[in-house]
Amino acid sequence: MDLGLKGKAMFVAASSKGIGLGVAKALAEEDADVLIGSRNEEQVDKSVSELDKLGKGRVVGHFLDASDARSIKEWIEFGMAKLGDPDGLLVNAGGPPAGKFLDFYDSDWQSAFELTLMSAVRMIKAVLPKMREKGKGSVLSVTSSSVKEPIESLLLSNVMRSGVTSLMKSLSVEFGPENIRFNNLVPGRIDTERVKHLDEINSKMLNIPLEKHKKNEMSSIPLRRYGTTDEIGRAGAFLLSDAASYISGVTLLVDGAKTKTVW
Repeated sequence: MDLGLKGKAMFVAASSKGIGLGVAKALAEEDADVLIGSRNEEQVDKSVSELDKLGKGRVVGHFLDASDARSIKEWIEFGMAKLGDPDGLLVNAGGPPAGKFLDFYDSDWQSAFELTLMSAVRMIKAVLPKMREKGKGSVLSVTSSSVKEPIESLLLSNVMRSGVTSLMKSLSVEFGPENIRFNNLVPGRIDTERVKHLDEINSKMLNIPLEKHKKNEMSSIPLRRYGTTDEIGRAGAFLLSDAASYISGVTLLVDGAKTKTVW
């Protein structure tokens, strides 16, 4: 299937590694022009070099702190100067810290709000005028399975990512008449550094060896394994592409059937 991504300008946030990099990789393989960004400038440069070998499109990178409004603005402006007006945007940011309700102060809630919810608002506001001028665009957010089933140790993520999911659904209705699509991508247990970190935290909380905890986690997934960044990356590239031109307002789970809810 031709995803129709050749020459399209795709801006991919939090993409020097993990799920963001997986989506950027799939886009680059389809010959899209790709902007990546994260706070780790050394890793951004390394990932640009790797992605640049995959397709015929241009790949550029720039520092991005998703919790900072000015940094988001500079990242988007850099991308437009290098690649032109955006055809697609992946809204993505590192997750808030793990913990339960009584673990957090007001400052923790505010930080999670800035990092997770306001980063989505700001990124979308920065690209939306150009997409409206084009009369076309696609925005995809990376959320969490916690928007379907709250995760016990991730209270901040449960709350803020649910807000992002609601935002995307609302915008799909508001801007659908202008042919701008908004969707959510929900990862299950994807083999990323963040999931490895969470596994380490949970194994200590449960006082069991890390490998036993991972085995227990895999046994709860019908496909009996963690997903890969390539697998979720391809799903993300599809939703951003013209091949998904009639898909909007959708929350797609890529979780090996782990989530039990039917809606």
